[in-house]
Amino acid sequence: MMLFKKIVMQTRGFTIVEVMIAIAIFSVGILAAATMQVSAIRGNQTGNEITQATFLAQDMLEQLKNSSDISTVADGNDVDGIYNRSWTLTAAGGFAQTATVSVSWTNRGRNHNVALTTITRGDGF
Repeated sequence: MMLFKKIVMQTRGFTIVEVMIAIAIFSVGILAAATMQVSAIRGNQTGNEITQATFLAQDMLEQLKNSSDISTVADGNDVDGIYNRSWTLTAAGGFAQTATVSVSWTNRGRNHNVALTTITRGDGF
């Protein structure tokens, strides 16, 4: 009876080695989840920047579209925050013109660009 009681008392709980191994495995899992979270945040930021750049390009195309005489509109550029927006108009044959709007920006040392192009009917867009 005494031997059985001694074995039972020795097998209770976890050893320090088991606890340390469990903490190490848990830490690796948490580190992997944190790394994925950082990647997701960066991806969301890049997606937001692309959306904003596309909006700026579409906005300029609308401004060109709403100008009363497209032939008097000159090429140009402007800066809106981190975005550099430029536009060009070129002859597309007859009275038609091609309008190209390009929005560029730099994020974490990398250059990005969104470009939209449309062609007029010859009497406006």
